[in-house]
Amino acid sequence: MEMSTSSATVRPASRTAAMTSVVIAMLVSSMDSTITNTTMPTIADELGGMSFYAWSFTSYMIFCTVLTPIAGRISDMFGRKTVYSVGLFVFLAGSLLCGFADSMLSLVLYRAVQGIGAGLITPIPMIIAGDLYPVEKRGKVQALFTGMWGLSAVLAPLVGSLFVETVGWRWIFWINIPLCLIAWALLFAYKEGYVPKRASVDVYGAALFTLGVSLLLSVTVVEPASLALVFAVCGLGFLAWFFFFERKHPSPVVPLSLFKIRPIRWMAFNLLLACAALFGTSSFVPLFLQDEGYSIFVSGLSLLGMSAGWMLTAVPAGKWVLKYGYSRLIVIGNAILVVSGVMLLFLREGAGFAYVTTAMTVQGIAYGLLFTVTTIGAQQFVGPHDKGISTSLQMFVRNIGTSVGVTIMGGLLSRAGDDVPGGIANLFLYGALMSALALLSAFGMRDPKPEA
Repeated sequence: MEMSTSSATVRPASRTAAMTSVVIAMLVSSMDSTITNTTMPTIADELGGMSFYAWSFTSYMIFCTVLTPIAGRISDMFGRKTVYSVGLFVFLAGSLLCGFADSMLSLVLYRAVQGIGAGLITPIPMIIAGDLYPVEKRGKVQALFTGMWGLSAVLAPLVGSLFVETVGWRWIFWINIPLCLIAWALLFAYKEGYVPKRASVDVYGAALFTLGVSLLLSVTVVEPASLALVFAVCGLGFLAWFFFFERKHPSPVVPLSLFKIRPIRWMAFNLLLACAALFGTSSFVPLFLQDEGYSIFVSGLSLLGMSAGWMLTAVPAGKWVLKYGYSRLIVIGNAILVVSGVMLLFLREGAGFAYVTTAMTVQGIAYGLLFTVTTIGAQQFVGPHDKGISTSLQMFVRNIGTSVGVTIMGGLLSRAGDDVPGGIANLFLYGALMSALALLSAFGMRDPKPEA
């Protein structure tokens, strides 16, 4: 089984600079995906154009999701540092433009630019960690990345409301500029150990993939239903075209041959179901607590339970993989996810902050184990020149599963109308049932134990 050997060729100072840079970039991009949740009502009120409200989130999400696997593939061809640098520049430019937006339509377009930059940045930290660290140490590194996501979940509402009430909402975007420049400056000290494998860029395949996935993701905000159906059919058509085109291309942007590797195929399928089940609950748990009378800030603190639980399993997961293999850990992770689903299923009015935080901690334990183990597996079951696309493809599957889950949960909540507790109960029932289905799929995973 392939193991990364580049860690031995990279100086400790260079490694530290690279990791500091990507941690800053992860914090910035993760905050930008959530900080607008609390500030967008104010922004939309000032700029006008409420019809574009949902698109201000969707334009960012679409391009970030679509470009994640493409960025991983390009990093295999041209190096991680090159793709990451371009991503930082594009994200910085998008942030600058967002701060100068004079209408909701222009903000939607500039958020798309931000999403392109975030899509190029997002998979690179995990890929670089795979290049720099052996299996047993990657859990600790990925726990650090997870900590940034947890920190952003708490900081985003606080920082967003602070900027809106003091210097103005435009600074929620402009604050990214100095942070991106710091991340960029640190990158100069990084001497990449990975030697890229040059190949022709599959522009046509990338275009088909982008069109197909973008149209499908747009279905969540397109109205009326008849137009959404047209988007869905066209999206599926482009993806079918993409599938047949990629099978014949000598250097495909998404090598479909990866799915011939049984562990890769089953990990992707299981992640799709697991993320569709409960990963979107972080968008609705704060709503439940706010409906119970808790403040925006306190309701956001409940998500720290998920981050804490995540770190409990992510840190030692690398060593566990070497000892127990992948399939056993994936089954255990899914079983714990079912437990969290059952806990949320019994969530009722008056349950309180402690119960919700405990349920989210259990969920974090499950996802910390699943995400870390599958990321390591995505890197270990392929050769070094497919490590980028394999890692980013797993992240893409997670994003798609989460998008599907959030859409279904949002629909269940909307159908409940003013009965928020009833809507919450329905979406958690869906989550519990889907997590059970994910557990069943985990038993299809078969793998040899990795070599040390």
